[in-house]
Amino acid sequence: MLLPATVYILALVGLPFLIAIVYSVTDVTVGDTSLDFVGLDNFRRIIKTPQFQRALSNTLFFAIVSQVLIVVLATALAELLSRDFRGKRVVWFLIILPWATPIALGTVAWLWLLDSQFSPIDWVLRSVNLLGPGTLLGPEDHMVFLGREGLAMASVIMVHVWRLLPLAAVIVLAGLTTIPRDILDQAEVDGAGFWRILFRIKIPLIFPIISIAILFGLILTFGDMAVVFVLTRGGPIYYTQVLPTWAYFVGIEGGSLAEGAAIALFLFPLLLAVAILVLRSSRRMEIS
Repeated sequence: MLLPATVYILALVGLPFLIAIVYSVTDVTVGDTSLDFVGLDNFRRIIKTPQFQRALSNTLFFAIVSQVLIVVLATALAELLSRDFRGKRVVWFLIILPWATPIALGTVAWLWLLDSQFSPIDWVLRSVNLLGPGTLLGPEDHMVFLGREGLAMASVIMVHVWRLLPLAAVIVLAGLTTIPRDILDQAEVDGAGFWRILFRIKIPLIFPIISIAILFGLILTFGDMAVVFVLTRGGPIYYTQVLPTWAYFVGIEGGSLAEGAAIALFLFPLLLAVAILVLRSSRRMEIS
């Protein structure tokens, strides 16, 4: 019964992974497909490039900051949605919408919202006197969200959080529903307030489930290139470049399949280390 799923996973993940390993230790290019063994030369060469170093640091920063925001916001949303209130279904629809929207379509919409000339966000900021001469955000009429180093990275993180927040909120909400009601009632009888119940009871009890949300989020973040590719293509210069996009530009657009595969393989030890760390932390918390 498991054979079709096993074959599918091996064909979709295992075979490309083995091909990437083979490519990374050869000098294969788009113009020369002969597999001449070069050992670890590709890894040594790409590690020394400033583009790779910046892509690696951007990947770590992008993943850590976005996951911290996602976990905090998802916990707040789950706590809100666990209560009954008027319009709850509308709120559910609005929260799920980013996850249901195709990645490319949603990111293209944000590309227009963050446009350097026609951004409606700039128009709103100018309307409330936060943008323009003598205002808090500076004298310019446009923020140029995707053209400045700090704003470009913040924009990429914001769109990524907007996209993954629904999944994390649903996972955390599922964890909240598993907490026995009598434990919460007893805490309220003992005089525990909202924050004490949240941090001393709810979060410790659902931490294993939160860790699963973190693990899924990190895997999706480390391997995602859609948001960066559509919004900035790694720019300005290479200030928002991450490992997946840099591997694509070097291996596919640049034609150096060997170096592109070597860059992509740097994701594997990162993901493996993160998965082991998160699962072990979750296991210890569950046992305790």
